Amino acid sequence: MSDYLTSLDHMFAVWNTLDSSEQEKLATEALEHNVHFVDPRHNIMGRDAFLSMVRKTQQEHPGLRYGPSCEPQMQNNFCRYHWSIHSDDEEVMTGFDVTEVSDAGKILKVIGFFGELDRTASASG
Repeated sequence: MSDYLTSLDHMFAVWNTLDSSEQEKLATEALEHNVHFVDPRHNIMGRDAFLSMVRKTQQEHPGLRYGPSCEPQMQNNFCRYHWSIHSDDEEVMTGFDVTEVSDAGKILKVIGFFGELDRTASASG
C-alpha cells in the first residue's frame, strides 16, 4: 500500500503550496474525485470542495505548515496518523486523522479530529 503513503504526502502538500495549478495536480494524484473530508469545522464531498476548503483556510490563516507527526499505521484500506500545524517553528494545533483509501491507493475519506484524546476520561460517562 505504498501508493497510499505517496497520496498522503501529496494531500499534505496541497495544504502547503499556494500555487493553484500545483494544488490541483497534487489533489488529482492523491484524492478520489468523490473524497469525503470531515473534521469539527467541515463536512465536504468532492475534490473541488476539498481544494476550495484548503484555499479558504490558507487565506484565513496564512503561512501555516501542515504535516504528519508520526509514522502512519495501515490496516486493510484504513490508516491513522497524528498531524500537526506549525507557524514558523511554533506548533499551533495537533490532531489525528483516520482515512480510508481505495484499492488504487487514493484517499476516499478523511475523518479528522482536533487535539489529543483525554486518556484519563471515564469511558462510562
